[in-house]
Amino acid sequence: MTVLDSKVPEGPIKDKWTTYKDNINLVNPANKRNIDIIVVGTGLAGGSAAATLAEQGYNVKAFCYQDSPRRAHSIAAQGGINAAKNYMGDGDSSYRLFYDTVKGGDYRSREANVHRLAEVSGNIIDQCVAQGVPFARDYGGLLDNRSFGGVLVSRTFYAKGQTGQQLLLGAYSAMNRQIARGKIEMFNRHEMLDIVKVAGKARGIIARNLISGEIERHSAHAVVIASGGYGNVYFLSTNAMGSNATAAWKIHKKGAFFANPCFTQIHPTCIPRSGDYQSKLTLMSESLRNDGRIWVPANIDDAKAIQQGKLKPTEITEANRDYYLERKYPAFGNLVPRDVASRAAKELCDAGFGVNATGEAVYLDFATAIERYGKEQAKIHGHHDVSKEKITELGEGVIEEKYGNLFQMYEKIAAENPYKTPMMIYPATHYTMGGVWVDYNLMTTVPGLYCIGEANFSDHGSNRLGASALMQGLADGYFILPYTIGNYLSDDIRTGKIPTNTPEFDAVEKEVTDRINFFITNKGTLSVDHFHKRLGKVMWDKVGMARNEKGLKEAMAEIKAIREEFWKEVKVPGNANEMNPELVKAGRVADFLELGELFAKDALDRNESCGGHYREESVVQEGEQKGEALRNDKDFAYVSAWEYKGEPSDAVLHKEELEFKAVSYTHLTLPTKRIV
Repeated sequence: MTVLDSKVPEGPIKDKWTTYKDNINLVNPANKRNIDIIVVGTGLAGGSAAATLAEQGYNVKAFCYQDSPRRAHSIAAQGGINAAKNYMGDGDSSYRLFYDTVKGGDYRSREANVHRLAEVSGNIIDQCVAQGVPFARDYGGLLDNRSFGGVLVSRTFYAKGQTGQQLLLGAYSAMNRQIARGKIEMFNRHEMLDIVKVAGKARGIIARNLISGEIERHSAHAVVIASGGYGNVYFLSTNAMGSNATAAWKIHKKGAFFANPCFTQIHPTCIPRSGDYQSKLTLMSESLRNDGRIWVPANIDDAKAIQQGKLKPTEITEANRDYYLERKYPAFGNLVPRDVASRAAKELCDAGFGVNATGEAVYLDFATAIERYGKEQAKIHGHHDVSKEKITELGEGVIEEKYGNLFQMYEKIAAENPYKTPMMIYPATHYTMGGVWVDYNLMTTVPGLYCIGEANFSDHGSNRLGASALMQGLADGYFILPYTIGNYLSDDIRTGKIPTNTPEFDAVEKEVTDRINFFITNKGTLSVDHFHKRLGKVMWDKVGMARNEKGLKEAMAEIKAIREEFWKEVKVPGNANEMNPELVKAGRVADFLELGELFAKDALDRNESCGGHYREESVVQEGEQKGEALRNDKDFAYVSAWEYKGEPSDAVLHKEELEFKAVSYTHLTLPTKRIV
C-alpha cells in the first residue's frame, strides 16, 4: 500500500507551525501579480481564502453556484465559533482547545493539524472583530462566550441571529473590496463540473454557467476546492438542498484520495421531521443545550399517551421525567458530545419513549432555566416577594435575549410556544468529517490542488465538537492556506498564463458535455428526486446513526442497484442551454450514488465505533460502560484514504497511520446505563 506523506514538520508540536512558516519559500509581491488561483466555493473557507489571497496580490477567480457568495450554506450556522481566548478565565488555552478537539474527535485526526488550528483560533476572533462582526458582548462591553457540547470551558463566540451569517458577511465584505480592485473575478451562478490536469498538476477547471448553460474553461496555477460537505447524500439533512459533493467527488475521480467518508455527524438538536414531503430539516443551535434540559417520560405509558395526543409534557411531574443525559453522563450532562447525545436519543426513542406522533423526538425543556434566570433578575432589580408569574416573566426575558430568534423559528415551524411547552428535538445528519485527503499544506494527492474547510477530511477526526466548523473554515482560509500555497506557487513565478486551448482541456470538456447530453437525451421515466430519496432512505436506515456488517453489505448492493437504474431511467426535462435545476441536480445525484457506496464500504471496513461512526458489533460488553461505543486504537488508528479505481466497490485503501505524541488515548468513564 502507498504510504501517504502528510508532510508534517519535525520538532515539538508547539513549534511545528512557527518553524514551518520560518522556512517556507515565499512569493514576493511583484511575482504574485503573475500567478492565478481558482477558488471553488465561497462559504467561510472559500470566501476567506479568496479574499486573503487577493489581498496578498494573487489573481483570484472565485466560483459559486448561488447568485451571490453571501448565500453559501455557511450562512446557516447558528451556534458560534470556538477560539482559545480564555475570556472567562476558566482554564482555556491553545493546548486545551487542541486536546479537546483531538479527544472529541476520538483520536482520528492528525495531531499537528489540530494543534495548528488551536494556535490560530484566537487570530480569527481578532480578524473578525476588525471586520466589524457583531459578536455578543457582556454588560461591560467585553466579548461574551459560552460552552458547547463536549468541553468544560466557555470558548464559543457568537453573534446575535446566526453566527455563520455574520462571519460570512465579514468574509463577503473582504471579498467585495477585492472584487472592486479587480483582484477577484467573481463567477456567480457557475458550477465546477471537473478538474483539468496538465503534466500531473491541477491547472484549471471546466465550469458551467447555470443561467445560459455555456461550458467554460478556466485556467490557473493552482486550484482550491472549498465546496463543503456531502451530508445531502442522505437527502434529508440540515444542509441547504443545493449543498453537494460534485467538486470534491470530481477531483477524487481525477486522483485526489477521499478520506474517512463514514465519519458523519448526526446533530442532536434538530426539529423533528413532520412528513415525507420535506426536503430539508431545520437545525436548532446547540447553544440551547447550555440552558435546556433534555428528557423523556420515565414511564412508557406516559410516552404512549403523549404520542397519541392524550397527555401534555407539562402534565408530567418531575418524578416521572427521565433526564437521561444528566443521569447517564453526570460530568457533562446535557453538554455531552454530539455523537453521544444523538445515540442516547435514538436509544430511548427506539425503546418507545419518543414524544411526538411518530415516536421520534425527545424534549428540550427550558422551564428550569426560566425559573433560575427569573429569580436572579428579581434579585438584581431589588424585587422581593415576587410572584411566580413575575419570576417566569423575568426569566423568559433573559431566554428571549439569548435565544429569541431560535424560539421564534421553532414556534413558526412547530406551531408551539417553546417558552411554555418543551421543544421537541431529534438527531439529524449535519456535518461530514470525511472528505478529500490533504497533507499539512492542505494539498491533495494531486499537485497544485488544495482542499479546505468541510470539503477536506478535516481536523475534527471522527466527531466534531460544536462551533468548530467555522473555526476550521476560517483558519484554513485566513491563516493557513495563504502561507502553504505560496510554498508551492514559488515554483510558478515564471510559468506564465496557463493556456486553455490544449488537448487536456479539450478532453475534460468533452467528458462534461457528453454527460450533460446524456441527461438531456435519456428517455427515462423517473425524476432525479425519486432516486435521491431512495438513496437517502438506504443511507439513513443502514448507514445512519447505527451500522452493522449485514446492513452495510446490503446498503452497498442496494446503492449499486439504484445507481444502475438511475442511468437507465432518469428523466431530465428541459434543455442544456438554459437555467435547468433538474439538470444540475442530476449531475449531483449521480455523484452521490457513487459516494454513498464508498461511504458504506468505508463504514464496513472500519469495524470499530468511534465518534460519529457507530458499529453495533463494537460496543463495551460489560461493566459501567456496557453498550457504549468501543474504539479500537490497536487496529484502526489511521486515516482511511481511498483511491478511485472505477466502481466504488473497487476503491483501493491507503492508510495514514496516526501517531499521538502530545496526547494519549484516554477513555471517559461513564455511569451505568439504564436497561430499557
